[in-house]
Amino acid sequence: MDILTWLLAIDDLTKTPFAILFFAVAVILTIKFGFLQFRVLPRFFQLISGGVKERHKRDASKISSFQALFTAMAGTIGMGNIVGPSVAIYFGGPGALFWLLLYIFFGSMTKLTEVVLGLHTRERLPDGHIVGGPMQYLKKVHPFLGYWYMSIVTFLFMVWSGVQSNTLGQIFAMDGIPSWTVGIGLALLVYLVVQGGIHRIGVVASKLVPLMFVLYVSFALLILFQDIPALCNAFWLIGTHIFKPAASIGAFTGASIMTAMKWGVYRSIHITEAGLGSSSIAHSMSDTNHPLDQGILAMVSMLADATLSMLSGLLVLVTGIWMQGIFRPTLVYEAFKMSSPLWGGIVLVISVSLFVITTVIGNTFNGMQAFASLTRDRYINWYLGATLLIMVCGSIMEPRAAWSLTDIILTLAVIPNIIGVAILAFRNPGYFKLGKSN
Repeated sequence: MDILTWLLAIDDLTKTPFAILFFAVAVILTIKFGFLQFRVLPRFFQLISGGVKERHKRDASKISSFQALFTAMAGTIGMGNIVGPSVAIYFGGPGALFWLLLYIFFGSMTKLTEVVLGLHTRERLPDGHIVGGPMQYLKKVHPFLGYWYMSIVTFLFMVWSGVQSNTLGQIFAMDGIPSWTVGIGLALLVYLVVQGGIHRIGVVASKLVPLMFVLYVSFALLILFQDIPALCNAFWLIGTHIFKPAASIGAFTGASIMTAMKWGVYRSIHITEAGLGSSSIAHSMSDTNHPLDQGILAMVSMLADATLSMLSGLLVLVTGIWMQGIFRPTLVYEAFKMSSPLWGGIVLVISVSLFVITTVIGNTFNGMQAFASLTRDRYINWYLGATLLIMVCGSIMEPRAAWSLTDIILTLAVIPNIIGVAILAFRNPGYFKLGKSN
């Protein structure tokens, strides 16, 4: 039995029970705090219009609340939003897109909880650097959970960057550009940005995130509205397969309801990082005195994830590309080129490149923060070097193996985080009360 077969077997064995667990915790937190997703909207619009209250004197070790938001979004808005929905649909059928979006709704409460806990438990290292996120708040439950999480997540971010490099390499390879050159170029670019520290990351992210979002959304909408009947049929496919098994169609081998659910939930965690907790690392760097306000920004920012995921899923359903050929991470790219041969490929390559660049920058930063907590801020350059090497190696890896390996490691990282978040949320309900001071 080869390595790929082993990875697929382990991945398939673990996905179903843990998808149910992760979804259940998100629902429990939502009910516990009275569907805070709806109740925070007025406060969100106040924050957007007036800004998050920050310290009068800017702390050089921190960044603004909105830079923290965009840095965190750089790690979530990326290749996962483009490729993730197509992967979920390919293996779970059209109904998987519904479960993906449903988890984004309930998981937004999980993300708010993670960010609030991250800010309440962040610490300053002897050298002045701020460390926050799951590594810190899990220690409040039990040190073992913190070390378990840190040990896994440092490797997860490496592999995650490798998957990003792999997908971008696969897309460029379709136009005759060797995958390994993409991996090397990406590694060099990430090195230059990360060496500039959290402030450079915040500036780059705040500039690129809005640009790539508008570029991708605009062109995707143009494609979708070219064929209204096909778009309506795509919604019909999603609706009819939410609680109904998807039969075999074309190259699609069919999927049960549970298969649709588990693929939707896992790809949603991959896209949003809700349940993984890693977004709280960047949010913990924010210069704010009001953790719940930062959590609200993080929660509502998931609307961007939902929008991109919906568009990406609809693109592969409208074009029918999900029923053709074997699995590959280039389905949306093929859909763009199919619908607009002249400009489709160019627009997607540009937007995807920006997505990947910001995602691997965010992942590398998060991984370095986790590694710093684990090693007390030592050997960071060794970790960065290993991450850059995996970006290069990942660009030439077999796609299915790359995705399965990521999901296995993702499960091992989410388990301690979900346990800790649930315990701390019930232990500290006062952190999540809306009030005038927030």
